[in-house]
Amino acid sequence: MSRLEGKKPSLFTREPLTTVSQPLSLLIAILKSCYGPAGRLKQIHNGMGGYVCLTSQSSAILSHISVSHPVLKVLMASVQNHVSRFSDCGLFTAILCCSLIESFKNLNIASCTVIKISKHLLSLCTDYLKSEACGCRVSVDFSNLETLLCLVRSILISKPACMLNKTEVDHLAVLIVKAFMFTVPCHPETKPILGKCVTVPVKGRRVLDSAVIPGLLIETPEVQFAKLFSVKRSNSDNVKVAVFCVSMSGDLFGPEEGTLTVHHGVSLEMSELDQLLNVGKQLVNDEVGLVVCQKVIHPSLKKYLKDNHVIAVDRAGLSVMEPLSQVTGSKPIASIYSLSPSCYGSLKDVCAKSFASKHFVHLIPNDTVVCSLVLCNRNETIWDELKRACETAEHVLQLTLKEPLALLGGGCTETHLASYLRQKICCLSTSSSKDVDCSQSQYQLIADAFCHSLESVACSLSHDDGEIITDMAYGHCWLVPSGFPSVSNWSDLLLKCGCGINSSTKDLSWRHLQPLFGSPPIESCPKEPSIKVADFMALDCFAAKYNGLQVAVETANLILDLSCIIEDQN
Repeated sequence: MSRLEGKKPSLFTREPLTTVSQPLSLLIAILKSCYGPAGRLKQIHNGMGGYVCLTSQSSAILSHISVSHPVLKVLMASVQNHVSRFSDCGLFTAILCCSLIESFKNLNIASCTVIKISKHLLSLCTDYLKSEACGCRVSVDFSNLETLLCLVRSILISKPACMLNKTEVDHLAVLIVKAFMFTVPCHPETKPILGKCVTVPVKGRRVLDSAVIPGLLIETPEVQFAKLFSVKRSNSDNVKVAVFCVSMSGDLFGPEEGTLTVHHGVSLEMSELDQLLNVGKQLVNDEVGLVVCQKVIHPSLKKYLKDNHVIAVDRAGLSVMEPLSQVTGSKPIASIYSLSPSCYGSLKDVCAKSFASKHFVHLIPNDTVVCSLVLCNRNETIWDELKRACETAEHVLQLTLKEPLALLGGGCTETHLASYLRQKICCLSTSSSKDVDCSQSQYQLIADAFCHSLESVACSLSHDDGEIITDMAYGHCWLVPSGFPSVSNWSDLLLKCGCGINSSTKDLSWRHLQPLFGSPPIESCPKEPSIKVADFMALDCFAAKYNGLQVAVETANLILDLSCIIEDQN
């Protein structure tokens, strides 16, 4: 008998922010080193070996990093929730939140005052981003594919672990946009439902071998599907489909499912097989041409169906059941004892396809809302990273369809917002500080810290001792390669800003973005650049970055407001 222990008292920690400085600095160093196209990769594995993850993506890093400090647990949970909802801008959210906490913590101003002013500054940012006058916001026209391609390219380029060259990025960007277009209904209803893009893994092949196939591919080990075959059709010239989500293997009930009373001389195995064959006869009589089972089909039933020119595919798996229902219009059949013809679906055609050493049954629908992305890469680790990047890109396109806007990438949105805030604060009257019950100097200090935190995210894009500068006209971010003296004539060295919209000209004036406090000189409110879609190099998802900005500020405020932590030690 195990020894009973008394309950341990709860651990009470007063002023938790006083102990978070070191772990917070370590976390922000890890996150900043991953940020952007030149971000450093992280190899993540446990102490016992096993699966190794090579990545710079927030979705993988945050889910694999284990933190013990309660404050960091709150921060990580908040950012992970954002990533689960939007897929993109996870590192932006985490870096900004950490920078805000560090900057605000060093001000020695009452947390209640900091929270009030940061909420006010956040509202200025969100109002500006939502306004038509916003100089870092771009409208997305779905009739112009170049904007969509730029969104996808920006996501792929920002994932260095995918190890893609320009040709591969362009090829995949076209495929992802094409796959997304397949999932958009041709005849939108009041509440249209997007289709599904199913990723089919093919490892050990070139990225350029990737392809988008309209319809659904179901992998099968059967050799017969490596060759073309004829399929039984109904009177309407379509292929009638039956989808089963129950096992058709003929297995008996397990003891945990209850008890059965069996009469003397009755064979349960033969009774179950007879029922399966009766189902097969009904399927043949109903002119079903394709049977797909999530689990296993009994060999005798499979042979009976084959003899009657019905294609039987088993072991389809749970992951394809939802897209299978979408592509066929069928309802999964959950019992072999009740079979209703209303559950059947239909297809335009069924054929066989092969990629590398894999063989697939290709389900071709009448109306394409489901497609298969055959995703190729050289090895398993890189393929996993590429799959995450493609899923992020697909989700970003879905979010953009709902809200057709994008933000300038390459750090330009962050520096532009900081420039806008500084100009806006200078224009505000002293009543703004009185509204939040603080002095003008406190208001200015907190606003400077807020703007500095935004700019620190842009500075995280530099990983090779280069400098980050911003122009005083548009407030855009410019990356200066390492090796150039600080007194250089930047207009002669720089070609394009981070997002690629603005070109360097002689009349631009510059300032450095350094981790220093104090208000930089303000010339005027940042101008709106002349935006041409063809000039874009980097775009970010509006919905993801907008929400990330809110999450970062609100989480920082929540953490600043913590006065004590009570942990259960049992």
